Amino acid sequence: MRETAYAKINLALHVRRRREDGYHELETLFAFVDAGDELTARAGEADSLTVVGEFAGALTDPFGNIVAQALTALPHPGGLAVTLEKNLPVAAGLGGGSADAGAVFRLIEAAHGLPDDWRERAARLGADVPACVESRTHIGTGTGTERADVVDDIAGKPVLLVNPRVPLSTGPVFKAWDGIDRGPLPTGTAREIALAGRNDLLAPAAKLCPVISEVIVRLKVTNAWKVDMSGSGATCFAIYDSVNKRDAAAAALRHFRPQWWTLTGKLR
Repeated sequence: MRETAYAKINLALHVRRRREDGYHELETLFAFVDAGDELTARAGEADSLTVVGEFAGALTDPFGNIVAQALTALPHPGGLAVTLEKNLPVAAGLGGGSADAGAVFRLIEAAHGLPDDWRERAARLGADVPACVESRTHIGTGTGTERADVVDDIAGKPVLLVNPRVPLSTGPVFKAWDGIDRGPLPTGTAREIALAGRNDLLAPAAKLCPVISEVIVRLKVTNAWKVDMSGSGATCFAIYDSVNKRDAAAAALRHFRPQWWTLTGKLR
């Protein structure tokens, strides 16, 4: 069996308040790119995990990896030997680990089905995991685990992801947020929300990782209709109305900053 762990991006991310439990109350518009990490699974005597790919070395404890945790979180007969091809940078605001866990849920769903409480099991692994299981454009609230549907008028739009190859942990970025509530997520279709929305973590992330500002500036001079940072960074994205515009922007970025990581795809 084979499954793609689709890269997650936040087309808007409004941080409303710090909660007493240490988490933050969020309103976000999730979207997913049709590319990411790749997982393959075969029947085995016991569950096992092998990590390969460009960013495999960033996972220092593969057996503590969220993929291994996802395997133990779901009932399934026999063992699964899973190979994770780590194509997405780690600590990059793309929900890479959560996307990997979501792909495990889909693999087990295809083979054996999911228990009725799969959402609760997914949420225990991470706030983004339930969203990544479905990997469809929708609104997330609470810590991101509560979902609401949205009119999806952006499916198929070409997207460019750019990461300066600087890992940025989520915790310090949230800690650096100034605590100011700048208002709720806009209403409307996915495109309307994306255009009117913002990422409240961009400013604190750019203070911790200044190169993010350069990435944003370089993307804004392309022909994109939406440019922003995803999640807590440092990956930024640009969305286009044509593949030609996206590919021209990607070629220009690779010329000016060949050391940066880029990925082209389309929104699911």
